Amino acid sequence: MSPWAGIAWLVILLLGNAFFVAAEFAVMTARRSQIEPLADAGSKRAKVTLGAMENVSLMLACSQLGITVCSLLILNVAEPAIHHLLAEPLHVIGLDDNIAGPVAFVFTLALVTFLHVTFGEMVPKNMSVSAADKAALLLAPPLVLISKVVRPLIVALNWLANHIVRLFGIVPQDEVTSAFTLKEVQSIVEESTRSGLVDDQTGLITGALEFSSQTAGGIMVPLDSVVTMAPEATPVDFERMVGKTGFSRFVFADDAGNLLGYLHLKDVLRIPLERYEMAIGEGRVRSMVNIAASEEIEDVLAVMQRSGSHMARVMDPSEQAVGVLFLEDVIEQLVGEIRDATQTQIQDRRRS
Repeated sequence: MSPWAGIAWLVILLLGNAFFVAAEFAVMTARRSQIEPLADAGSKRAKVTLGAMENVSLMLACSQLGITVCSLLILNVAEPAIHHLLAEPLHVIGLDDNIAGPVAFVFTLALVTFLHVTFGEMVPKNMSVSAADKAALLLAPPLVLISKVVRPLIVALNWLANHIVRLFGIVPQDEVTSAFTLKEVQSIVEESTRSGLVDDQTGLITGALEFSSQTAGGIMVPLDSVVTMAPEATPVDFERMVGKTGFSRFVFADDAGNLLGYLHLKDVLRIPLERYEMAIGEGRVRSMVNIAASEEIEDVLAVMQRSGSHMARVMDPSEQAVGVLFLEDVIEQLVGEIRDATQTQIQDRRRS
């Protein structure tokens, strides 16, 4: 091989190494949220890229194989070529072959190392990370094509690598994780709000992010603050209490203070008029679900939705009721203050 052919192969191998490095980082850092809309719109390139991101283990094996082959060949190709190009200048300055050989090797090693690290590794890596989505769309399809050609080899290597990883108690992943933790999302929202990119004057976004940090015990109404009624109360008593407090739901408790359930105004309105002077009784009272005080309110909301209950008993570790949780209070943690329609209408009538 002539020296200039060796230099040409050096350039080709550097470009090949740069391709595999850039493709590896592109597949690892690209965001699915940017690729999926293009795939849904019918882009074949985006669909192939998504496939690469879902099989990242094989893509990395292919990239590493390509990087290793290119790296090993670079010095083997470059040393003879550069040595021949340096031979005449080294002889001109009076160096014999015993000295010219080591000098040429050291110079070649330094030059190839510089070119390999700079143009074969760092430059493509930085370019790929800076524009990961575009780089993935550009580089993932050819990487997938190459992986199909060498699939038997990389499948074997990947199988071996996964089993070695499992020996260390780590579960191998075949798909890029593109989700953010709650703290990361909160940080993004805070930074976006400060820079003016997000307007959260209503507090809806902040409330949604902080939703999971609340517990039932933190937003419940303590027992001593709950307005209760006795089962002996009549519909007339109930309506008087609605007019007095403006609330549309009331908890029913027995003489010992045990919470029996709750009743809504619309339940009372269904009672025939001839029974308005009679006790409502426990039979008409709606049941309440029991919720641990330490329960996160997103789990509380799920329980109340499944049961259809608008109120819940909040229990301490000893299974004693310590408060009542209203569905409105749970939802308010997410969307802000909610006013009881009945209470608002009564207040409007009082003002008029």
